[in-house]
Amino acid sequence: MYFANYDEAGKETAGVLVADRQKIIALESIPALGFRGSLLDFIQSGPSEELHTIKQALDDVDLLNRSSRPVAAVKLLAPIRRPRRNIICLGLNYQDHIRESQSVTQEEKLQTMEYPVYFGKMAAVITGPGEEIFSHPAITAEVDYEVELALIIGKDGSNITPAAAEDYVFGYSVFNDLSARDLQRRHKQWIKGKSLDGFSVLGPYIVHKSHLPFPIHLQISSRVNGELRQNSNTKNLLFDLPTIISDLSRGFTLQAGDIIATGTPAGVGMGFSPPRYLQPGDVIELEIEKIGVLRNTLI
Repeated sequence: MYFANYDEAGKETAGVLVADRQKIIALESIPALGFRGSLLDFIQSGPSEELHTIKQALDDVDLLNRSSRPVAAVKLLAPIRRPRRNIICLGLNYQDHIRESQSVTQEEKLQTMEYPVYFGKMAAVITGPGEEIFSHPAITAEVDYEVELALIIGKDGSNITPAAAEDYVFGYSVFNDLSARDLQRRHKQWIKGKSLDGFSVLGPYIVHKSHLPFPIHLQISSRVNGELRQNSNTKNLLFDLPTIISDLSRGFTLQAGDIIATGTPAGVGMGFSPPRYLQPGDVIELEIEKIGVLRNTLI
């Protein structure tokens, strides 16, 4: 199932796409479900039997004819628009990105990664598909893109074993971890350069975990103005999803609705010589196989 969050008369509304992904039906339009709210509200409600109800609704031709709408006719928002706490990010989780980062930072220790590198990314409001991203030209001249697989936690848990990790997943989305590289260097850490307004982009959908095997191996890529920049596969993650969930949850409670950005492969702007940072007017398209394309324009 492909879940989306969209604007309905100024209100965040959770929906699910029909089989061909050309139409969407609001969860609140499914009588047997009895749900109203955003997609984050739905995830945090701990749906289990509700998922079976949704599957039945998607087979109800009469209901779909009455209540579904073309996806093209609605304004999609970020699947989780207002996160309840910081986005959890992994740095340096693809070997080729470690190499290109080393060429910039000259930190020889980056070659060996014994443990995951975590950092937090603040976002009061997450940018959604199709929305413009403000480049903050008075603050930064080095805006960079990073395509990442976003893991959405489905229920609270701590000290989770790798074998049990999938039980705590709700689904997956595409994430753009935009970064101001000059601010990262200036402040000697990442939170400021990663957290400018609009620099967290998520969408277009959350694909429920039942749609994909675990851990997932999917092609992941980015394009800038149609030019392929990043091209890899999530099988190349240094720390895979079971390891990330288990390690992160040791002594730390993951909560339903948490977003974990799992790292980016090589091909980011800072990795080129000379660097190729984003410019106003650039169109950034991030794609993960079987999940979707996240497209935005920098202004």
